[in-house]
Amino acid sequence: MSKRDPLLRLRHMRDFCRKALAMIEGKSRGDLEEDEKLRYALTHLVELVGEAASQVPAAERSRFPQIPWPKIVSMRNRLIHGYDYVDYDILWDAITTNLPQLLAQLEAILPTENK
Repeated sequence: MSKRDPLLRLRHMRDFCRKALAMIEGKSRGDLEEDEKLRYALTHLVELVGEAASQVPAAERSRFPQIPWPKIVSMRNRLIHGYDYVDYDILWDAITTNLPQLLAQLEAILPTENK
């Protein structure tokens, strides 16, 4: 059994959500179309959210049923395995609609960190 902090992956998910949301601040869907670096960065951050989610132990997942674990992991799988065709409308919608909700859920779960 791993001695890793069980909340580590949840913190990773939170941090990747924050980065993606910060990256789109002041941006539009059109910016995603025009900016290749933005597309690649956001795609990768969503992949990382899904990868971190896939590494959350089942016992931890069951403690937080409000998080749509299968959908998050499925999005990661689609982006990784369907790399040759990414529907950027779906990606943009996931980032602008789903990530803020996920971030709020993660922030409610995770203890406040003193910096």
